[in-house]
Amino acid sequence: MDALVTTRAPLIPPAPRVHPKPLSDLRVMWEMGQNLVGAWAASDFEALLTPFNFLGKPGLVVSDPAGVRHVLGSHAQRYRRPSKAARPIRPLAGDGLLLAEGETWRRQRKSLAPVFTPAAIGALLPHFAAAGAALSDQLEGRTRVNLAETFHQATLDAVLRALFSRRPEDGGANLARLARDYLEGPGHLNLFDFLASGADDLTFADGPRRRQGARWFAAVEAIIAERRAAPTGSGDLLDRLLAARDEDGRPLDDREIRDQCGTMLVAGFETTSRLLFWATYLLALDQTAQARVRAEIAAFPPQQIQTLDDLKAWPLLRSVLMEALRLYPPAPLIAREAIEADEILGHRVEPGANIVISPWLIHRHKRLWEQPEAFLPDRFIDQPHPWGIEAFIPFGAGPRVCIGASFAMSEAQLLLASLLSRFQVETISARPVMPKASVTLGPDHEPDFALTAVRQE
Repeated sequence: MDALVTTRAPLIPPAPRVHPKPLSDLRVMWEMGQNLVGAWAASDFEALLTPFNFLGKPGLVVSDPAGVRHVLGSHAQRYRRPSKAARPIRPLAGDGLLLAEGETWRRQRKSLAPVFTPAAIGALLPHFAAAGAALSDQLEGRTRVNLAETFHQATLDAVLRALFSRRPEDGGANLARLARDYLEGPGHLNLFDFLASGADDLTFADGPRRRQGARWFAAVEAIIAERRAAPTGSGDLLDRLLAARDEDGRPLDDREIRDQCGTMLVAGFETTSRLLFWATYLLALDQTAQARVRAEIAAFPPQQIQTLDDLKAWPLLRSVLMEALRLYPPAPLIAREAIEADEILGHRVEPGANIVISPWLIHRHKRLWEQPEAFLPDRFIDQPHPWGIEAFIPFGAGPRVCIGASFAMSEAQLLLASLLSRFQVETISARPVMPKASVTLGPDHEPDFALTAVRQE
């Protein structure tokens, strides 16, 4: 077993090395092409504002929470997402809420707001509970398992149930394969993404993305067409999207529904499966914390969860997920470009300047957190509204904060509780699992874990 389980207190989980000095532009491109969180220097974890010049273009790394709030919140209209930053993800998300800008984004956000109300999310809990029960049943009798793959399938199961009222065996396996092949292949940043001046520049290098994206959209469109041809009245997310209206009372067109479904699929199972992997990995390394979480779940088993309020019975479980989001934020890098002159905390910003906000960096910043590299889930126990912690931005910040955060957290709590209520999870290999980021932050390899059935009271 991994020595960290018994000898490290508090647990310091594995992380890419921090460079002693800032890297050259070429080295930054190389490191970020391999791993989006692999190019940071020691000084970045100590400075709250860091001016830089990359390939002749000025920029600013903003880690100060007030500066983040300025860029993503109060002065968000002065910044935009660099068009080339969307290059890796657009073939999966299209022009859905994740990538839409300006008036298009505002209209979409307003149209989708009813889909993600607390009442709407509460109605999805039976789907999440059913996926959790299926996950545990699938693992019954197994003593060794690849949890990265298991969680990928379990979260796909949950989101397919919630979005389409479908099971993975009903065509879902194809969606999972298409998404994973893309995210682990052409979804990675490449040299042309750095060199391109915009989304439509150097597109000769995007052939694999376009081809795989076309297959993804075709699969999603087929499901939507099937539902239009044979409505089910199931009340799932697709039904709600088909019933959604914009502020002028117009329904969403098929392309927009496709793009929103694509966005929800990617965000609903890819990022949540990563969260579950990291939370379980941390608990496998910290058996004391795992035992405490299991005791909490035993006192209020998953079968008793009926409403969002019921999830409050698991404060430590939620805190473990929060700490996993802090240490391994799903989207570790947020890029913006200034579209007009501005000033961020006294630093002059000219039009065209690059603004970099890194949840990975902010969540591990030495001036913002106590023992930032340590796994300390109790730090969130006494935080009734952790989304209000300014230095905690796993789902972004400002008006563009992820609309599906409650969806993801509810899904993750039920799936993880289902697993831990029936199994103790331990590491097998002493090889550390390193975080590696492309579109999302995943493991550099997928280890097997040991499972031991726990007695049901």
